[in-house]
Amino acid sequence: QVQLVESGGGLVQAGGSLRLSCAASGSIYPINVMRWYRQPPGKQRELVASMASGAFTTYADSVKGRFTASRDNAKNTVYLQMNSLKPEDTAVYYCNLAQAGYLYWGQGTQVTVSS
Repeated sequence: QVQLVESGGGLVQAGGSLRLSCAASGSIYPINVMRWYRQPPGKQRELVASMASGAFTTYADSVKGRFTASRDNAKNTVYLQMNSLKPEDTAVYYCNLAQAGYLYWGQGTQVTVSS
């Protein structure tokens, strides 16, 4: 059984920063892909960043240069540092783990950016 728990969301003014964390517990394999998604109000869920174990990180064009994703494999934790936040970054942010043909999701954390 795998559990993902996100934290670090909140309300921030435009131009501000937040750091999200996602802690994974349970049977975590060394080969996996961890991703950050977000779902803005009234819109579909979209991919923000993708980190394969031992590989480089990719980002959505909308967050390149502003968001930095990282992972601490020893702690089974991934992070999303979000800088220069914009109102359009307002969304519920989810982390996702893909391993051995299975997908796991966290419960999400709300990020609200005020103008």
